[in-house]
Amino acid sequence: MPSAYAAIRRSTQWWLALVLLTFMPPLLAQAPKAAPAASTKTVLVMGDSLSAGYGLGPNEGWVPLTVARLGKEKPGWKVINASISGETSAGGASRINAQLQRVKPAVVVIELGANDGLRGLPLAQTKDNLEKMITASQAAGAKVLLLGMRMPPNLGRAYTEGFADNFSALAKRYGTAFVPFFLEPVAGDRANFQADNLHPTAAAQPRIRDYVWPRLAPLLD
Repeated sequence: MPSAYAAIRRSTQWWLALVLLTFMPPLLAQAPKAAPAASTKTVLVMGDSLSAGYGLGPNEGWVPLTVARLGKEKPGWKVINASISGETSAGGASRINAQLQRVKPAVVVIELGANDGLRGLPLAQTKDNLEKMITASQAAGAKVLLLGMRMPPNLGRAYTEGFADNFSALAKRYGTAFVPFFLEPVAGDRANFQADNLHPTAAAQPRIRDYVWPRLAPLLD
């Protein structure tokens, strides 16, 4: 009996092997190939309270509104908003390298300097900090969009003009995309601002998004 059982077992194994060799290759050839994972690119926003959404709901600021527009018009992109209320250009310069290493963005939006101006910080210091952020971003292979800011005239003509010139000079020198005055579409009407007269209301945010978009969109192609 043992020898007969062994013979049957060997015969069965041979038959199974024959079936596998005959039918498995076509089955394997017909198996669908896994689709490659979609490549998602990142926009990193380095800003202050104007981009952090001070006084607004989580989806009301110009940055989350830009995220929603990206989903419709530029699929395959996401936004990391690393903006902090009260941030100065020095704070941004101190954080940029860590953010670049962590996020590995394809585009960096820099919206800083307003708090420097409101505190009357030296113009050369602000320019140096913004320059560090631009050069670090470009060295990491990212495109840069620089959002400019202007100061109220009570700070004096020399300071306000020098402040605005910092942004335009840096954009020209490093060939960045550039918005000369980030709040241009809403700045002329007090009704567009919250009670502090510094931060735009929720109703004003879509206009800011739409003003930035023509400079941002080409960087996403």
